[in-house]
Amino acid sequence: MKQRIFVLYTGGTIGMSQSPEGLKPDTALAEKALQPFAERWDFDWHICTPLIDSSAVTLSNWQQWLNILADKIADYDGILILHGTDTLAYTANILTLFLQDLDKPVVLTGSQWPFGTENSDAPFNLATAVAAFDIPDFAGVALAFNGKLFPAVGSSKVSTEDADGFLNAHFGVLGEWSAQTGWQNPAVRPSEKSGRLKIFNLDTKAKVVCHTLIPGFSVQEISDGLLHSQAGAVVLQSYGHGNAPSNEALISAVRSFTARGGLVLNISQVQKGCAEAVYAQGSALRHAGVVNGGKANLETATALLTLAVSQAWNSKQLQTALSELDLV
Repeated sequence: MKQRIFVLYTGGTIGMSQSPEGLKPDTALAEKALQPFAERWDFDWHICTPLIDSSAVTLSNWQQWLNILADKIADYDGILILHGTDTLAYTANILTLFLQDLDKPVVLTGSQWPFGTENSDAPFNLATAVAAFDIPDFAGVALAFNGKLFPAVGSSKVSTEDADGFLNAHFGVLGEWSAQTGWQNPAVRPSEKSGRLKIFNLDTKAKVVCHTLIPGFSVQEISDGLLHSQAGAVVLQSYGHGNAPSNEALISAVRSFTARGGLVLNISQVQKGCAEAVYAQGSALRHAGVVNGGKANLETATALLTLAVSQAWNSKQLQTALSELDLV
């Protein structure tokens, strides 16, 4: 019996075609992209209107896609999402955090080059994604790219230049696939979920921003920004192990922001970094109310704070979520 797969096509390079203004999303992909797999899987398509370049994704898009999945997921064996690569990892993290107790596979993929171009990576990425539905007991959200399956949490886009576009620095791959060998030792554990899917509401007005420390004026700019910020939560990209300058104005601004109920999640700028306040500079931030994000990268931190603001979490609830995700 064929598996039934629901395909959510959001846009992105994978389906783009050339226009006088440059590459633009195109619906023609739906007619041909998954034909090679039709003997084993039944695919039902939902083509978003309009299709978007993923650099234009909004909180409203995410909420719309969650609503679509909430309506469809019970009727299918798995979900395939075609998405632009620029924000693919952000969307994957949103889905893994907002779809709680997910007992089915949700696989996202895209491509560096359009499906119809010579030597495109799109067919291989699609084949990898579809093959993921063959993995026994696989449930949860993952990214399929260039023969690799990555867990959503911790994944990032790391290249625009070659087919190996994604990496998960801390959690590695769930498996590697080729048409010749199939899956090589997929590291997928049987689902322990209840099967009672819970979908959190995403507040489309949630205000989450990112501040990145660099030597020089950024310390003053971040300090001034925090004092007047209307954001509900801030990702602070600091140095190394979560370090920041011992600057009283910065610490005072952070303390003022967190005292007003704002959340500050401190993450490392280092690709395989861990914000854990090893040094005194990091400890000063923690005492001012900052939550150390451990292994969280920018994509995971953004999704986690979007969830935190949407659900009106406090810092203790944020810390609990980090622990549950094995980030700290």
